[in-house]
Amino acid sequence: MNREHLVVFWFRRDLRIQDNHGLHQALTSGLPVLPVFIFDTEILSQLEDKKDKRVAYIHQHLEQINQAFGKKLKVLHTTPKEAFETLTKTYTIQAVYCNEDYEPQAIKRDTEIAQFLSSKDIVFHSFKDQVLFEKKDLLKSDQTPYTIYTPYSKLWKLQMAAQGIPNYPSENFLDAVLGQPQPPIPTLEELGFESVNHNLPQPQLQEEIIATYGLYRDFPAMDHTTRLGVALRFGTISVRACIVFANQHNQVWLSELIWREFFMQILYHFPRVVHQCFKTKYEGIQWRNNEAEFEIWCRGNTGVPIVDAGMRELNTTGFMHNRVRMIVASYLCKHLLIDWRWGEAYFAQKLLDYDLSANNGNWQWAAGTGCDAAPYFRIFNPTAQTLKFDKNQEYIKKWVPEYQDLDYPQPMVDHQMARLRALEVYKSGINP
Repeated sequence: MNREHLVVFWFRRDLRIQDNHGLHQALTSGLPVLPVFIFDTEILSQLEDKKDKRVAYIHQHLEQINQAFGKKLKVLHTTPKEAFETLTKTYTIQAVYCNEDYEPQAIKRDTEIAQFLSSKDIVFHSFKDQVLFEKKDLLKSDQTPYTIYTPYSKLWKLQMAAQGIPNYPSENFLDAVLGQPQPPIPTLEELGFESVNHNLPQPQLQEEIIATYGLYRDFPAMDHTTRLGVALRFGTISVRACIVFANQHNQVWLSELIWREFFMQILYHFPRVVHQCFKTKYEGIQWRNNEAEFEIWCRGNTGVPIVDAGMRELNTTGFMHNRVRMIVASYLCKHLLIDWRWGEAYFAQKLLDYDLSANNGNWQWAAGTGCDAAPYFRIFNPTAQTLKFDKNQEYIKKWVPEYQDLDYPQPMVDHQMARLRALEVYKSGINP
């Protein structure tokens, strides 16, 4: 039993040693640091797929962090409360450091842990790390949060220019990590999962991709996106480094990073959006919610090649091109009149880069129920989208090679009929 006075750094959505704000604060606190990660049994129990690549991704990066720390990372497999009960009995902890999380469940968890630690006279410190601006950093003149992207993004850029982008060189202070090696990290099998061939590359900022991002990002066959969504979700890359790079090389990609922060602050200020329409009057929409049709959409058998290609890419790889995400979401909500919450939940189950705020924000955008200024009658025509963004059907051929065969299904619904039906249902729903 070690009774040396120390501080704990609790890794969560920040699985890196470089430019890690909370880790930097812990390492420069003047006390030895016990780095900790908790495989939360309550979260893991909700993952039905025992080959979940996200768990493997986390595991892979924990192994890398452990190597950097000289095998001194302590990994627990329990609930956060039970973990800290054990840690406080084992060590003389002066403070716990971590980085802020803005999701409702995470806020609830952190409040409970902070209260428990306070009862032990242990200070709980959390720091801004996964965004440049958080909570009440950017407010309108009347001190209310922004609900429209464009004015938010203008202020975001002004504040970035005025304040600069900090760097926290945590990687330079690893000598402060507590001296003794920890037990090996539990294997995936010990965690109740199976090993998978996930082959997710190390996150890196590629100038050749980002410099031309605005030109090619909408063409799914080109695979000209950064593929950094997973890294940003789990913090295996610094968002500050991404912002610096985007500001140097491409303002279109910078705008995507601002969208990410916009949706995070929407979720923080309006946590009801997790289960409710941002525009509450849209709760009156009479969704058809046909379970058989939803299952056809999930499998990628709608008879609409661009939609089927997207769903098959998702089911096979855990990724879907962003332009195609908009098309398949619009198809589910507008053509099939299935509640956006069904699609959001399916994406949450399948996407490697699933992030509650972005997933929720984008699904509500597609459904017309969110904080987008555009009215509900934006309905994507899948054929027109295909002609514009996959005119040679390269993406479609990759994922739906049989799309020209006689036994390929006919489209589930006629576009013009579905469009008129959606307009009528939406109009009736918001004007009962």
